[in-house]
Amino acid sequence: MDSKIKILIVEDEMIIAANISLQLITLGYEVTGIISRGEEALIHIEQHKPDILLLDINLKGSIDGIEMAQIMQKTVNTPIIYLTANADEAHFNRAKETHPYAFISKPFKKLDLERAIELTVNMIKSEKESAKPAIEKTSPFILSDSIFVRHLEKMVRVEIKDILYIEAERNYCRIYSKVKEYLLVMTLKDLDEKLPQQHFIRVHRSFIVNLSQIDEVATSHIVIAKKAIPVSKPLKVELLNRLQTI
Repeated sequence: MDSKIKILIVEDEMIIAANISLQLITLGYEVTGIISRGEEALIHIEQHKPDILLLDINLKGSIDGIEMAQIMQKTVNTPIIYLTANADEAHFNRAKETHPYAFISKPFKKLDLERAIELTVNMIKSEKESAKPAIEKTSPFILSDSIFVRHLEKMVRVEIKDILYIEAERNYCRIYSKVKEYLLVMTLKDLDEKLPQQHFIRVHRSFIVNLSQIDEVATSHIVIAKKAIPVSKPLKVELLNRLQTI
């Protein structure tokens, strides 16, 4: 979350809500609104999509904060921090069913609110990271005429003749074929040791190329499928020797 965290305050005591709003703005958060009724808050959430909901249990109107949260969670799952003077067991158990990120009893200190929001923001970030699809560390399975690489949670066969070149991306490798790209979780050095040497050659610290796909050889680069690939001086001699034997 690079932009400001947006927070909605749903609180029926306006003086408390105004003080909370001032504190949040001072801390660098964006307050999307101060609302005292659950029904109005539901409309606001749909329109403004806050990142966090500061929610009092006792509200004006026909529904309390917990009922509002239950209605909201049928369509969106905005993280909730409850603010309440009713910290008894019955209210706590009802609130717990809506899976809040925090539960702050009134009266509370500024530091209590600050830490609760900071922890909530960190949990949101962690959840987003864990929701990203993981790339498994699976080495390619290499045959004489093809290699199997992991792609979209399955092993896919890629014909060697269709591979154009392979480029290093830090601790990853990206295989460029005639039709698709494949990202592997391994270094270019490790992959170079596994590939069949009669087909591939490393021409640069960041590139391995398929010898049969080279279209042009220039002074400091080669061209494959209109892509200029740099060639380091120490590796150019071996490249030229290999090309003479084709």
